[in-house]
Amino acid sequence: MGIFEEFRDLVIKGEEDELKALVQKSLNEGIEAGRILDEGLAVGMQIVGEKMNTYEMDLIDVLVSAEAMQASMELLRPLLVKDDKSKKGAKVAVGTVKGDVHDIGKNLVCMLLSGSGYEVLDLGKDVSPDKFVEAVKSEGVAVIGMSALVTTTIPNMSATIEALKKAGLRDKVKIMVGGACVYEEYAKKIGADAYGAKASDAIRLVKQFST
Repeated sequence: MGIFEEFRDLVIKGEEDELKALVQKSLNEGIEAGRILDEGLAVGMQIVGEKMNTYEMDLIDVLVSAEAMQASMELLRPLLVKDDKSKKGAKVAVGTVKGDVHDIGKNLVCMLLSGSGYEVLDLGKDVSPDKFVEAVKSEGVAVIGMSALVTTTIPNMSATIEALKKAGLRDKVKIMVGGACVYEEYAKKIGADAYGAKASDAIRLVKQFST
């Protein structure tokens, strides 16, 4: 097994201590931080997302993998920033819409995207349309991810899209929506760019938006 396959395997298994040790060993041996991320860790997280989609991994295992990935990124981030390779594609803002205080799914989306090398702005829960607008206006966000788990709050997805239109920013951002009470027909109805049935779909969708 090659070094990058080892990275992928340890990410999938969620072996945090072993993964961090391998990252440090590889850095000491002169392997570039960008290669460790792009060819090893990020590919591992992509596989984790695929396994989640096919129910080969449950939520707990996915979270363990994401946490191991995040811990390893702490070693790489200073070098990636120095080399200006810390950003991968679009900057993404993710939040649970106004009126909804559930954040497990939103947190998982943030972890998966961050672990895959994307720059993620976690807006939190109970996020107003104005806060999403401000993220696009002030933070250079190119993709918005909105989540809702309570049926009565999903109109705030539409309200956010309307707020972006009024601010003249709708054409500058891609919008993906998801959550337990959201369905694809509704996403199309409100004018979202994409719908994700699972948290792991976010990786695929943001990659599409970035190409």
